[in-house]
Amino acid sequence: MTTLTNSCYLGFDFSTQQLKVVAIDGNLQVIHQNNVQFDSDLPAFRTQGGVHVHGDGLTVTSPVHMWVKALDLILEKMKNAGFDFSCVKAISGSGQQHGSVYWKNGTRTSLQLLDPDRDLHSLLQDSFAVLDSPVWMDSSTVKQCQYLESAVGGAQQLADITGSRAYERFTSSQIAKIHQLQPNKYNETERISLVSSFAASLFLGDYAAIDYSDGSGMNLMDIFTKQWSLPCLKATAPMLAAKLCDPTPSTALLGSISSYFVKRFGFPEHCKVVAFTGDNPGSLAGMRLQEGDIAVSLGTSDTVFLWITEPRPAVEGHIFCNPVDCSSYMALICYKNGSLTRERIRNECSGGSWESFSSALWSTPMGNNGSIGIYFDVVEIIPPAIGIYRFDQHDKRVDAFTREVEIRALVEGQFLAKRVHAQKLGYRITLVAGKGVSFTDTVRGAAAAQLAVRPNPSAEEVYGPLLKRYAGLEARVLMTTTQ
Repeated sequence: MTTLTNSCYLGFDFSTQQLKVVAIDGNLQVIHQNNVQFDSDLPAFRTQGGVHVHGDGLTVTSPVHMWVKALDLILEKMKNAGFDFSCVKAISGSGQQHGSVYWKNGTRTSLQLLDPDRDLHSLLQDSFAVLDSPVWMDSSTVKQCQYLESAVGGAQQLADITGSRAYERFTSSQIAKIHQLQPNKYNETERISLVSSFAASLFLGDYAAIDYSDGSGMNLMDIFTKQWSLPCLKATAPMLAAKLCDPTPSTALLGSISSYFVKRFGFPEHCKVVAFTGDNPGSLAGMRLQEGDIAVSLGTSDTVFLWITEPRPAVEGHIFCNPVDCSSYMALICYKNGSLTRERIRNECSGGSWESFSSALWSTPMGNNGSIGIYFDVVEIIPPAIGIYRFDQHDKRVDAFTREVEIRALVEGQFLAKRVHAQKLGYRITLVAGKGVSFTDTVRGAAAAQLAVRPNPSAEEVYGPLLKRYAGLEARVLMTTTQ
């Protein structure tokens, strides 16, 4: 039984494989968590990993009705656990980026008149023009990407406008594909939402605006004016601006919660719905990054999050509007060769032991006596190259390193790459947070991050020159790969 005496706040995450909810109190302490696993809790939709991979191996979608039913289910689970909805002061959340939802003509009226005696899934059965929503795993829109870049003057020009070159998973190309292959479905569409604004719409009982930060991942929004780009709209589909409506700040209060949730679950009438955003922008907010901060996630793929104020869009990486400070930006860089590459080198050079791996790493000096390694077991995203490349202190390619040098070359090479690409997008390693924002004040009471390691003061003398060498060597590798 969850008994609450003070106000609390709910955050929902509509991710690829699950819907998760977290409730926090006024001191930012977690007081309730729950989730719905799409594959196991909603087996009737027959998803694997929350998606359907189509026969071409490129098209990847999720059933929009599955997301609606998941919300029904998670709220019932909370109710059965004794959660007191009457104490909820505000709701917000996140959704997997790039995915899109196509509301059918006339659905806005349906959202505004939901019957609290019925579940959402049954009420919204006939509310979507497209039943299978394209998601971020889709890579079926190469032609649409090529056309979009050509229409605006090239990949760099598109990045200069929207923060990214054209990517198959981005929403513009997905909308263009639906317009081209399913024109009747497109014409039946009254509003196009991202997964995040779709979720906010359910709680609002009306169409919710797309927020600036998640909207940056569509190849449609000018990240500097924070309005839809007319050349991008024109290159995507007709009458698109009317189906999107104006974007909104990521911190915007959209309105009060729908009366449906007040009557069905006991939410207070004054409960506010704050704009939902994408999962990657949500991660930046959740990690409480501030100006000058950088976060690196080391996983199957590695991800770098950056808070920047002077963005320099490039054809590599992504720049989004910052979700907690409308005057700033965030950069996102992904790398395919992450933990699997590190585990391969660990197995080959230290017998599968991370302890031995660490000992070998510490046995070699910072800078590896000038030896640099570039390890792309699979085709990398940035740069789009593949292969193993080892260079001595004179930038001469060599066939092999000793196991200790190999281990340090891997670790240093991966992090040199991250810094080189971050700086290309506008990150400055010497920035210091100073002005503060209201979001920072809000989360000041949360548990602080724990210091795990202190940088070596002499590292810059070693790695500064190596950065320039690495950038040049990576360019050589890319030329070798593309020839």
